[in-house]
Amino acid sequence: MFTIRRLTPKNLPYLNLFWIEHWGGTEMIVHAEVFRAEQLDGFVAEQNDEWIGLVTLYIKDKACEIMSLYSLQEDQGIGTNLIEEVIQEARKAGCQRIFLTTTNDNLRALGFYQKRGFELVSIRRGAVDEARKVKPTIPLTGCNNIPIRDEIELELLL
Repeated sequence: MFTIRRLTPKNLPYLNLFWIEHWGGTEMIVHAEVFRAEQLDGFVAEQNDEWIGLVTLYIKDKACEIMSLYSLQEDQGIGTNLIEEVIQEARKAGCQRIFLTTTNDNLRALGFYQKRGFELVSIRRGAVDEARKVKPTIPLTGCNNIPIRDEIELELLL
């Protein structure tokens, strides 16, 4: 059993550590923009006061962008529940769509989001290669030893 709650400013130190551990730094480069953890809203899934899942988001111009989603316990409904929180938040903010970017190697994420109604809308070929120029810690290969090169955008219309 787990609970979901909104991130608060006092969570920023742990959020930064979480991002460092799971994404190699406290900033993400997505569609040629740099995002930092302290700029984002989000929700955390907790079990016995420990983080077992996290989603961060950014709302701008009637669109809600999911910046990160991570579950430490897969196939337990954590990611799905976090996505449901994002959908509620986006609707409250008057957003018309929710979108996110993943990389070409992340086959599990591509399946996860499509099963929840997200559709593939664009591929930015070579975007990760360009992002590496700013953040050289981005690995060359990812899931299943697939070279990481491209960004794939998915969206859910509300």
